[in-house]
Amino acid sequence: MYKKFIRPILFLFSPESAHKIIFGLLKFARHIPGLGAIIRLIYKRKSPSLEKELFGLKFPNPVGIAGGLDKNGEFYNDLSNFGFGFVEIGSLTPDPQDGNPQPRCFRLPKDKAIINRMGINNKGVRYAIDQLRKEHPKIIVAANITKNSKTPNELAYKDYERSVSLLYDFVDFFVLNISCPNVKNLTELQDITMLSEIIDRVMTVRRYNEDVRPILLKVSPDIPKEQLDEIINLCLTCGIDGIVATNTTRSREGLSSPKAVVDKIGNGGLSGAPLFVRSLEFVQYIHQKSDGLLPIIAVGGIMTPQQARQMLDAGASLIEVYSGFIYNGPSFAKQIIKHLQK
Repeated sequence: MYKKFIRPILFLFSPESAHKIIFGLLKFARHIPGLGAIIRLIYKRKSPSLEKELFGLKFPNPVGIAGGLDKNGEFYNDLSNFGFGFVEIGSLTPDPQDGNPQPRCFRLPKDKAIINRMGINNKGVRYAIDQLRKEHPKIIVAANITKNSKTPNELAYKDYERSVSLLYDFVDFFVLNISCPNVKNLTELQDITMLSEIIDRVMTVRRYNEDVRPILLKVSPDIPKEQLDEIINLCLTCGIDGIVATNTTRSREGLSSPKAVVDKIGNGGLSGAPLFVRSLEFVQYIHQKSDGLLPIIAVGGIMTPQQARQMLDAGASLIEVYSGFIYNGPSFAKQIIKHLQK
């Protein structure tokens, strides 16, 4: 029903407009008694065999929502109704920011892909905290955090430090976004010197808190293996709890969409089906290079339940979806869980 009727209607609108429509409906649905229970009945699948303990947290299943969908921490409980095991909110910055001018998000239906240059538009960490205070999470929540665009890279550590300090008591774990291609020079934070400073500062915040919140790094699929090796070695020695692999890519290789269409869109990070092979390679490589000591959350191009299985077989502990949810619809988590249970 979703692919034949609902998706074609939604795709008549721009991606941002369609996003507002869907999440507006989710907000409206909260006021209809019993509707949440009906959604859970349809889309949530019990999966005791897939429960996983990781980072000291008990995940009901390994399928999560990637950062970027629930930017401001407003819909984590609504998304939990669709059977996900955890939700990554954000990316969040210490101060609110508008992001890049519109249009800034584009679909490539022939490729089952999305190109975005959103520029990490969000309402800021304090807004997300207000949401988390008002609506107690019924699901494991991760906060994807990054620096404000106005903050120079040499002072980026202050933004990460500030966000972790403010959010520490409100989320279950953190993902340090050092690799978004849609903010100028952000990927330079993957340089080992800058990254070491960021990690040192957020680890210091953690040491001064009673509870231990896991901290993970999100890496780009565009970095060379030599740089990835440095990041893996740093993670293994400094106490980082895992890696999220991968972010979106600047690459446009292997697309079926007309080159004129892709060129007209211009810059932006590509997600969806074309990213799968590269993300899978990264997961395999990180797992082997770290001798399985670094837990991995796999994200990037997972468009089928079979691909979810491939990521887990390659060494991922958990997976996240984004474009797959957009293209496959609200039953996607259930489809994956059903396949994994077999």
